Amino acid sequence: MANYKELSKEIENLIIKDKEEKTLPNHFFNSNLAVRRKDNPHDYANAWRSAFIRDVDKILNCPFYSRYADKTQVYSLHKNDDITKRSLHVQLVSRTARTIGKALNLNLELIEAIALGHDIGHTPFGHTGESFLDEIYREKTGRRFFHNIHSVRVLDKIFPLNITLQTLDGIASHNGEMELERYEPCALNSFNEFDSIIESCYINGDNVFKMIPSTLEGCIVRISDIIAYLGKDRQDATKSTPLNLTAFKDYGIGVLNSEIINNLIVNVIENSYNKPYIKLDKSHFEALKQAKKDNYDIIYNDKVNKDSDSIIKQMLFYLYDKLYLDIKSGNKSSPIFKHHVDYINKPYYKRETPYLEEEPNQIVVDYIASMTDDYFIELFEHLFPSSNLKVKYIGYFEN
Repeated sequence: MANYKELSKEIENLIIKDKEEKTLPNHFFNSNLAVRRKDNPHDYANAWRSAFIRDVDKILNCPFYSRYADKTQVYSLHKNDDITKRSLHVQLVSRTARTIGKALNLNLELIEAIALGHDIGHTPFGHTGESFLDEIYREKTGRRFFHNIHSVRVLDKIFPLNITLQTLDGIASHNGEMELERYEPCALNSFNEFDSIIESCYINGDNVFKMIPSTLEGCIVRISDIIAYLGKDRQDATKSTPLNLTAFKDYGIGVLNSEIINNLIVNVIENSYNKPYIKLDKSHFEALKQAKKDNYDIIYNDKVNKDSDSIIKQMLFYLYDKLYLDIKSGNKSSPIFKHHVDYINKPYYKRETPYLEEEPNQIVVDYIASMTDDYFIELFEHLFPSSNLKVKYIGYFEN
């Protein structure tokens, strides 16, 4: 029997009372304090577009945003319209975070901007593709690749969109693989400080896991990322593999996606209302950790396409070397020029430094990370038509 928890009467009545008496908590980030890298009058807030509404619009219209639609969340190479792609995932994160943010009287526009942009730098083939790209980038340059850090690069460097510091910080700090019982914002004072933090993550991967958002809105998105995928990935597993929900234990937050979402949201609100931090109580935090561990043991570390992962890794390494040579030799007929450099090197994206002056490995990484799953496969077949490396999609009518 499904188990949906409710807010305590004490907190529910307090929220109602605060709304009626207009004494709602004021821990939200004030949009008037938003900071941009460049002082561009076109980006000034006005009566109908706040700073963070502008960020949302910039992110939605970023050329890479549409590519969410064919990027793996968990299951690659499945022809199944019912399983989650990143386009749906970012919407689910946004919806979850805004539900919590509304109850806590936080800045919903900032929450939406962070949520919609948080995975825009993600590779094809999910975290598997991310680990492969990190491996080869590190081998070639000694630098690291993390999708959250690359999401900042997409919105700040590849496309210099003049996104606010607060939105970029929330995106960089969203790491949904690192759960905390309590999220308390860490002050961030300037773009100089932010840039130093980002650069440190390229050099030392451990620094990625030390990042804490500077706003409660960023903290909300970070925990909502986990809430949004925890049960949904289980739901997808039942649609893509022989698994069913009986494989998962109930640790007090439910097993169904709807139970997990409801019960964790309720507990966050219960323990965070009118507080300068975001918190789960101990029992729910332990349940979340254990449920996430089960997802790793049952889903992520035991996927049916492990053989395909090995093939994709080989394909990525071949592609990387070929594209690197094309950049170094200035091969303008190569797809890395036609489909990437020329595509983003438009005059209306005003850069201080021409894109082709970037280090060649960085350009290759930018291109590969931007690819959708299907584009990656088709590009490999285009560049290596006689290769024996082939992947097989699981079709609609296969068991």
